[in-house]
Formats: sequence, C-alpha cells, structure tokens
Amino acid sequence: MRRLIPVLFATLLSAFGANAMDVTTARGPVPVEGTPQTIAVYDVAAIDTLVRLGIRPAGVLDKLYVPELESVKDGAAVIGTLFEPDLEALSALDPDLIIVGARSAARMDAVAQVAQTLDMTIDGEDLFAKAKERLATYGGLFGKKAEADAIARELDAKLAAAKAAVAGKGKALIVMTNGPKISAYGPGSRFGWVHTALALPPAITTIDAATHGEAVSFEFIREANPDWLLVLDRAAAVGSNEQAAKVTLDNELVAATNAWKKGQVVYLPAPDFYIAAGGVQSLERVLATITDAFSASQ
Repeated sequence: MRRLIPVLFATLLSAFGANAMDVTTARGPVPVEGTPQTIAVYDVAAIDTLVRLGIRPAGVLDKLYVPELESVKDGAAVIGTLFEPDLEALSALDPDLIIVGARSAARMDAVAQVAQTLDMTIDGEDLFAKAKERLATYGGLFGKKAEADAIARELDAKLAAAKAAVAGKGKALIVMTNGPKISAYGPGSRFGWVHTALALPPAITTIDAATHGEAVSFEFIREANPDWLLVLDRAAAVGSNEQAAKVTLDNELVAATNAWKKGQVVYLPAPDFYIAAGGVQSLERVLATITDAFSASQ
C-alpha cells in the first residue's frame, strides 16, 4: 500500500495537469485549471462571443449596450458597470473565473482579488484575426472546440463575402462622430482592421493612428473626397443624447464628396463596431452591413 500511494498521487497530479490549458490573453499566456463553471464577464465583446458558443455568463454588466445581448441578463447577477466593478456582488457570486477586456481591463487588479482573472482585450489592426483567436480560446476552455471551429468557418465565409463586395468599388474613409465633433481613422488605427481585413483602400493614408482618431473638419472630409464614407455614431453606441451622425454630416462640404453624391454613406451598427468590437456576433453584423451596402452599388 505504501508503494501504491506515490503512484496514485502522481496519477492524480497528472490527470489534474492534463485539464490545464494555457490561455492566450492580452497580457500573455495564463494557465487555467479545469473547465470554469461560474464565470463573471466585464467585457461586452467576450459576452458576445461566449453567447454565440452557447455559454451564458453567471455575472454580467448592468448595461450591455448591444440590444441583441439584453436577454443575457435574464437570471444573471449584475456585477457592476463597464468601468467600475461591484466587488460585493462579484464576491457574492463567487465565480471561478473572471473575464475583463478593453474598457474594464484597468480594473483587473481589483477583481482579481476575488477569482482568477483573464484580460481578453481585442484591439488593433488585426481585430478580425484576434476575434477568431479569442473564439478558439473560449472553445478550448469551455469544451466547445467543434462549435468554435464551425463558427470560425462561418466568419471566414462572411469576411470573404464582404471582401468580394468592396473589391474595385473605390476608396473609403472611416469617421466617428461624437455629437458635432468628427474624428477620422485610417490603416493602423483601432478601426484599421476594416481596411486590412477587407483590402479596402483608404481615401487618405496620412491620418494619425491615435486610439481616438484624428480630429478633423468638414473641409478635411471634402478634400479627402472618399468614394465611401463609413460612419460610426458614438452617441448612438453609448446611448447619449448628443447630436446624431446624420445631422452632423448633413452639410454642403460633406455633400460635395463622391460618397455623398452617390449615396455611399454607410452607417455602421454603432454598439457592435464601438463597444463590442471583436465579438463574433457583432463582427458578423458589421460585415453584413458592409457587404449589403457595397453589393448594392453599381
């Protein structure tokens, strides 16, 4: 019996280690033991992808911004806001895994006191590739690899359709309105993945690749003269009462562009593009919007 105890211990240890998975996060690889059962999620993109996989978080944000995700709150504990966790509610939930990302990543140290926490931020010019990477990670972590593989194939097909739709249709300029203010984004920016993943030529290549874009004027848009104007209405994304993008852009200078003259101004699904960027379902809706708009042009 004494000789069997070390062997039994080694066998149990080996089995336990076999259930460990190195998860790729925004801060490097992190080992996670076993399959998490009770998860709390502070990132809308993560919630979006998890739900697509059939995984319902036990703890979610008080506001999810994306209308299609509202049902996720049914039966789930509210554990704070996108920027401020409710540590008391989080502790009461007693999750075995917490996910943060993007806007909530700054509060990682605070929530990590409750349970193991992963920073699953998705950003940058490779957003589409990162979104698929996160999808594969969640599939492996939650025993949904086959489902994740199937969804990845669907995403690739939708990307191919969007890429075919934009091919040869001209150059585009991505702008974000915030009430009466306008910022422009180009390759290398937080929205640069649209140009990279779709091989969509930018109307101008000298835009500052800052996180919040480069503040521009209506004259700038007129001079850039894009064939397509891809518009993000930040007010609509966050649910504020600021002036709508359609009002902001309705002026003589913007109306002088090829995009406006041809009716090629595309209003992207704001919460999907801005708040849930990189979430699988949100990405699908953004690609569908672009595909439909470009396919309809001559």
